[in-house]
Amino acid sequence: MMRGLMQDRPLTLPSLLARAERSFGHKRVITGGATETVATWAEVAPRVRRLAHVLDALGVPAGACVGTFAWNSQRHVELYLAVPSSGRVLHTINHRLHADQIRFIVDDAADDVVFVDRTILPVVWPLVASSERVRHVVVMDDGGDVPLPDDPRLLDYEQLLAEQEDRPIAVAVDDEDAAASLCYTSGTTGNPKGVLYSHRSVVLHSLLLLGADVFALSEGDVVAPVVPMFHVNAWGLPYAAMQCGADLVLPGPATAPEELASLLARHRVTFSAAVSTVWRDLLPHLDPAGVGSLRHIACGGGAVDDALSQAYEAAIGIPLTNAWGMTETSPVVTTSRLSTSHTGLSADARRRLLGTPGAAVPLTEIRVVSDDGVEQPRDGTTPGELQVAGPTIASAYFGADAGAASFTPDGWLRTGDVATIDDLGYLRIVDRTKDLVKSGGEWISSVELENAIMADPRVREAAVIGVADPRWGERPVACVVPVPGVDLTVDDVREHLRDRVASWWIPERVELLGEIPRTATGKWAKQELRRQFAREDAPTTSPQPS
Repeated sequence: MMRGLMQDRPLTLPSLLARAERSFGHKRVITGGATETVATWAEVAPRVRRLAHVLDALGVPAGACVGTFAWNSQRHVELYLAVPSSGRVLHTINHRLHADQIRFIVDDAADDVVFVDRTILPVVWPLVASSERVRHVVVMDDGGDVPLPDDPRLLDYEQLLAEQEDRPIAVAVDDEDAAASLCYTSGTTGNPKGVLYSHRSVVLHSLLLLGADVFALSEGDVVAPVVPMFHVNAWGLPYAAMQCGADLVLPGPATAPEELASLLARHRVTFSAAVSTVWRDLLPHLDPAGVGSLRHIACGGGAVDDALSQAYEAAIGIPLTNAWGMTETSPVVTTSRLSTSHTGLSADARRRLLGTPGAAVPLTEIRVVSDDGVEQPRDGTTPGELQVAGPTIASAYFGADAGAASFTPDGWLRTGDVATIDDLGYLRIVDRTKDLVKSGGEWISSVELENAIMADPRVREAAVIGVADPRWGERPVACVVPVPGVDLTVDDVREHLRDRVASWWIPERVELLGEIPRTATGKWAKQELRRQFAREDAPTTSPQPS
């Protein structure tokens, strides 16, 4: 076969640093907090190089993992660039995970040095102080007044940078398949699993986000990733902003809804991304006039509640737009958009469509497969297990849990989601496999039931779980948080569902709660709800499913 005559230039992260400094040196990286900081890429780039030399001076081996426990900030961006650009592996760690999970992750990754924001240190220090692998803990002073332990392993970030000169990074990363960053899954079942991204996958994923049918990021944008930089590289948004030269606005430790709302308004943010729980908390604090620059608000981490999306459309003129992905997929695989085939839809139908996961982004493929391994038709109604493939999708897990069962013989990732795909390639998530409720041999989608409940304006949040039932095998239990100050009864919830779902979907048990517990990534903690409400002798009055 004849080979092309194109230059063989590797897709590596040092190219992003060079581009940001050379072409966008005047653009800004802004970090919120008690004392807001503003720096240009021309100022950030030398700090990145000095940080790479700090890693050399600390004796961090080539290919070693460097852990980070940090908010979305300029210093975290510097780590995003310096660690992989110097031939090491950036390992971002979610400090909100359970202590045992954090210990497992640090040990499994064999982190050599750990960087920690000072406000997070009280959580992290007891977990890493006893580690036999972690040689140094570098503290980044983010304005907290947390006292520092008296330990020689503790070092100061700014002092280390001041000891280095701005000179070229010694290592030339010329292998695009070399490991660049490591993220662990949330570990909802068993230990978290490591996903090891390559330089090539990170660069490709950041380019995908610039696409007109994805997030359409450009030099004129002001990008504010509310999604944490310690979770799936903040959906790749910091790298995407470097690619296109957009201003990057980062919340820092200021994550309260009123602080986030002020940040979006002050800096005229045009694009932001967060999970639905954040958007729900943020809505009452948004000043429509102040956030008029917003053109796209991406919502991930689960289904978009249409009532919430409608509230955003009414308040600021744009609805929430869904996207779907996983830690294993970099993470963005699909984003919702309106195609030419949707021109005849009503305004409500367009909003609801944007609330679905949407179509696959370029270079990725999706399919749904039956239990016996047959690919299902793209008719929008036939469900199956969602499987994905592409150059930004994991081919295996890193570390102790190889997770071979999560990959098909032909190399597709088994997501654990049940989904349908229509003839235009639009994805609809029916449920997580483990969250489906099988009642009397028939399936109930917890996602659809939750959305039906949250269509009631008296409901703030709702999560549906399945519990054992002696007659039907399982029955749904609805955990519902009423809007503050509103009277809502169990019978009100059930009556609201009468004309919205099949009669046998309506839960006998409705638990009214003050709040729904969340996982470390902001999703409903359904395992905790199951432990709290599982009861085999629950009364059953439901009809036989038919």
